[in-house]
Amino acid sequence: MFENLSDRLGGVFDRLTRQGALTEADVQTALREVRTALLEADVSLPVARDFVKAVERKATGQAVTKSITPGQQVVKIVHDELVHVLGGEQDEGALKIDNPPAPILMVGLQGGGKTTTTAKLAKRMTEREGKRVLMASLDTNRPAAMEQLAILGTQIGVDTLPIVAGEDPVAIAKRAMTQARLGGYDVVMLDTAAASTSTRR
Repeated sequence: MFENLSDRLGGVFDRLTRQGALTEADVQTALREVRTALLEADVSLPVARDFVKAVERKATGQAVTKSITPGQQVVKIVHDELVHVLGGEQDEGALKIDNPPAPILMVGLQGGGKTTTTAKLAKRMTEREGKRVLMASLDTNRPAAMEQLAILGTQIGVDTLPIVAGEDPVAIAKRAMTQARLGGYDVVMLDTAAASTSTRR
């Protein structure tokens, strides 16, 4: 995948650097080819679109098109933006979300600390990564677990889905995703009912 992307981008860069002067139309044509190459390499459409827009902003000014080596400057701009997008300036542990809200399903054995871990992860994403997080408990077997998550949410300053008595886990998950979309949340943490260690198939 990346070899093909490298070959395609190499061809675009060769054509740019061979041209003596660049017009904005030349830059636009090259960026269309870059966008196509990214999409063919399975880069998501929103990422490819944002990448091309960022390069376009930097590469279509007079300073580039009228410089002595405009082709090389455009190549450098594309290179720098690729490094940025591929994580050169981001926290390696940061959660990358293409299409929010992203659901995260918390599963585990009874007594394994899922609910407190859910709250800890939500707090980390909120404070360190600036994400808007909504927590929801799907544990209809233990109403106390739902209350526990609500209390933890209040303590750490993270929103929790209001509890509706008698609602089944699937309905809760759907309601959480709907509320997250409407509320502009980045992540939905879904705390599931615990699996018993004595459960047999």
